[in-house]
Amino acid sequence: MNAPQRDNPHQLASAPVVVGVDGSDGSHLAVRWAAEVAAQRGRRLLIVHGLDLLATQSLLGGYHVIPTSVVETVRARGVKIVTAAYGLAHDVAPEVEVATEVSDANPARLLIDLSKSAYLVALGATGSAGIFAHLGSTLLAVTSHGHGSVVVVRPTDAERQIRHDGPVVVGIDGSLVSESAIAAAFAEASDRETKLIALHSWSEWHFGEFAGQAGSHIDWHGLEIAEDAVLAERLAGWTEKYPDVHVTRKVYRTSPVDRLTEWSKSAQLIVVGSRGRGGFTGLLLGSTSSFLVQHALCPVMVTHSV
Repeated sequence: MNAPQRDNPHQLASAPVVVGVDGSDGSHLAVRWAAEVAAQRGRRLLIVHGLDLLATQSLLGGYHVIPTSVVETVRARGVKIVTAAYGLAHDVAPEVEVATEVSDANPARLLIDLSKSAYLVALGATGSAGIFAHLGSTLLAVTSHGHGSVVVVRPTDAERQIRHDGPVVVGIDGSLVSESAIAAAFAEASDRETKLIALHSWSEWHFGEFAGQAGSHIDWHGLEIAEDAVLAERLAGWTEKYPDVHVTRKVYRTSPVDRLTEWSKSAQLIVVGSRGRGGFTGLLLGSTSSFLVQHALCPVMVTHSV
């Protein structure tokens, strides 16, 4: 396990693993995954549920005051959800210190605020139906605007299992945004005692169209050498910092979405940056990250620069 970094709030010894719950199957899987991580890393686990009373007020016709009976019903359901999640976490990792919180706040805002000081934030890939679809409706908001690492815990199969073997795979696009993803990926591979696949990919359409050349006239071999150099440059120094991590570099002349999705069938974790090369601050997510958190076949960690 890596020593906490005092200049990084997410690596402080006091930083908990935070998991958002809504009572759905997706959040149950996220609780299991988060409890396992908390146990492995010696972290506290904080289970949270946002009631979003303002949304409830809106659904009731915009009353200035929500009837007490409605508030009590909503709050009672929230307590039931976190109590069940607490029991599940205790079953998975009885040695972990677990706390719960039921907040009146919007669930996305709650998780984003907690992510500022969390070791990581985990949430399920789907939410439940109706007005309580908290996690399903806020997944992209939290992965887009959260701080540190946000993990969308996606199942590996129809039985909703968590894969415990396989490599950690990190997508690297050559931009500075990739740096936080690389750092997190090396740390995860080290803590999980598994190998790291460092993947760099580009599309034929990008080079064919923007270079203004026919595909047959492009020096693909030369481009591959150049792109491999980009990948090697991004990894420089990290292999020395993590000598226990075996790294395999993969450079592909195809879409990063296709390659990362394929790797998600055998990886135990995919790590990507919040925005890709050329992304804008106001965008929710890069197209690759957005696709993966909705379709990958393993948990996906979206990293944000500290």
